[in-house]
Amino acid sequence: MAEKLTKAELIDALYATLSPSSKTTRKEIHEMIDGLFSEVKGAILNGKTVELRGFGTFEVKLRKGRSKARNPKTGEIVSVQDHGVAGFRPGRELKKAAWEMDSTLITKTFKKPSGK
Repeated sequence: MAEKLTKAELIDALYATLSPSSKTTRKEIHEMIDGLFSEVKGAILNGKTVELRGFGTFEVKLRKGRSKARNPKTGEIVSVQDHGVAGFRPGRELKKAAWEMDSTLITKTFKKPSGK
């Protein structure tokens, strides 16, 4: 099963890659990461597409509303308006690297039919 990498662990990993002569602190790295996430979020919520070459593209797409949608919790039929859905499309390099990954490192998210 794949392990999670938290933001704190990411900060520590980035800090470890810095040269000893660097004066950058963990707090500054934390602020930079928060700033990056804030900029990406702000851009996509303002209708822009954020493309990070070699990594992927973040965007908000329009999902059409439906008049006969079902609330999965209650089973009630409800009307859903058009709405935005945040999405990520991996870039070519990330897709290729994922394709070549060791299969033991990949989280098994697809469930087999139960046969009932």
